[in-house]
Amino acid sequence: MTPAHGPDAADTSAVSTAVEFRGGSAMIPASRDVVHGFVARLAATGVEPADSFLDAARLVTSELVTNALQHAPGPCRLRLTLVDDRVEIAVSDTGDGFPTFLPRDPQRVGRHGLEIVTRLCDEVVTRPHAKGKTVCARLPLR
Repeated sequence: MTPAHGPDAADTSAVSTAVEFRGGSAMIPASRDVVHGFVARLAATGVEPADSFLDAARLVTSELVTNALQHAPGPCRLRLTLVDDRVEIAVSDTGDGFPTFLPRDPQRVGRHGLEIVTRLCDEVVTRPHAKGKTVCARLPLR
């Protein structure tokens, strides 16, 4: 993984972190560690999320990175950005396919990741790229 910490070019007051992962299952726990460090940076700037925020952010990130690992060849990029009263969790990968948002089904075994993400986040969107896509989820701080 290659970290790149710093503010967005468009907004110098933003708190943002981006990490490139080369692939492999180690990127899943590593992504949770990135979230932990990002939340610590938020606290250092005076942003106080709800007590449940860290666990929710780690879960959302883990689900999105897991999907990138399972459904896309090659590397992926994780970017966390404070946007108003939310954190945007964006995972970019090289896969052609878009995520399939399945309806709630308590009888289904597995494939509940995006269901969890959509329950926790205010917004989940997929943006296509020339070589892949970015799945962005906005998780409220409170």
